[in-house]
Amino acid sequence: MDGALRVVFLACLMVSEVSGLQVNIPKDVYEYARGDNITLPCSFESKIAAPEIVIVSWTVEGTQANAKETLILTYYYANGKVKLDKKSTYEGRVSLDIDRKSGKADLKLSSITLNDNKVFQCRVQIPGDDEGKPAATSRLVVLVAPSTPICKIEGKAVYGQDIKLTCHSEEGSPPPVYKWESRDVRDLPRNPNGPVTRSEESNGVLSLFNITRETSGYYTCTSSNKIRSAKCNITLSVMPPSMNVGSTAGIIAGVVIFLLILVIVIYCCCCRKKKDKHEDYAMGVREEKSNHSEAARNGDKRHADEDEEARVRMTSDGHDRYADGSESGYREEDGDRRRDYDDRRSDYEDRRRDYDDRRSDYDDRRSDYDDRRRDYDDRRSDYDDRRRDYDDKRSDYDDRRSDYTDRRDNYADRHERYDDERRYDDEDDRRTNSRYDEPYDDRDRPPVPSNKPRRRDYEE
Repeated sequence: MDGALRVVFLACLMVSEVSGLQVNIPKDVYEYARGDNITLPCSFESKIAAPEIVIVSWTVEGTQANAKETLILTYYYANGKVKLDKKSTYEGRVSLDIDRKSGKADLKLSSITLNDNKVFQCRVQIPGDDEGKPAATSRLVVLVAPSTPICKIEGKAVYGQDIKLTCHSEEGSPPPVYKWESRDVRDLPRNPNGPVTRSEESNGVLSLFNITRETSGYYTCTSSNKIRSAKCNITLSVMPPSMNVGSTAGIIAGVVIFLLILVIVIYCCCCRKKKDKHEDYAMGVREEKSNHSEAARNGDKRHADEDEEARVRMTSDGHDRYADGSESGYREEDGDRRRDYDDRRSDYEDRRRDYDDRRSDYDDRRSDYDDRRRDYDDRRSDYDDRRRDYDDKRSDYDDRRSDYTDRRDNYADRHERYDDERRYDDEDDRRTNSRYDEPYDDRDRPPVPSNKPRRRDYEE
């Protein structure tokens, strides 16, 4: 009895399983690396053994909220005829591996990209078998290693300020996870017992509050997912408020201005010194004359000393003879006076040589002055020649101007005579025309000028 019941139960179970259309995808999530050629499997089972019409369609839907469903391809089978429609966005990348008898409808996709990181759906339609599970879905996760992250500092690294260290990878699937690590300025792990700056880390952003000098150091951000990881480094240097960039630029600008002023002052001093040197040179003759007179006076004084010392003369037997004729033996004070005389004589010769040297220097400067004077005279002569040339051209211009004035006066005289002749002719014509109309009165006739030319008689 128990065996019979078991058989009936299995039969009912089989009938219930094939009572409707069943579409199935083995996994809910498939993971593949970017650029791979993949296959998403899909199987279906119908209560109709050999259906005459089968419609299989694959669609895709984004993972974002309110994402729209997009059709990839549609397979039609009706009475032995097959038709396959593909969307242009997937043309050349998608194909369908289908077997109606075994119930296989696998989707093949080549060279997958991050845009294929979506939810795929397989749907089967068989007329006459509307019950059951007509569709199944599965998500495709395209694996991409995170790109090298970019580290930045947001804010001013000054004592007491709050700053942020950001880290972001442009690519990465699944989305990478970020982690910050820091070391001190000596590139050693930070001492947990030392002063610690309060910080918060969230989604690749490390916030540092009330930073101090101890906050300075080296910071490393690691971006990683299940494929691999990438890192970026950043150096943080916290400065006092007085050492910010603006103050440093102001100091540099002040130093530059000071150097410019110093250069200008030195240049002005050099120009002043050069001017004084020229003035001293111009006064050189007078100074040399004064020095010469002083040297002459010094020479006269030395000669007087020599005359005084000449009172003592050495005799042939080693005794001194004085001016009064008496003789005596060698005395020590006389030897001292003799040495003093020799010293003064040597001093005089040294000063004489010094005077000769200065006199030679004066002659050289005088020669230089004469050369410059000759150069000035040559330029002055050239200027006088050009001035005479200008005067000659000015005289020529005045002559032509005078000639033009004479011709103009001559033209004015001829024009005045022409006007007088024309006026007299007009008066004669008026008198000739009016002599038959009015009686002629000699008293009304104006006097005839003495220089009136004879009127032309055109009636002859």
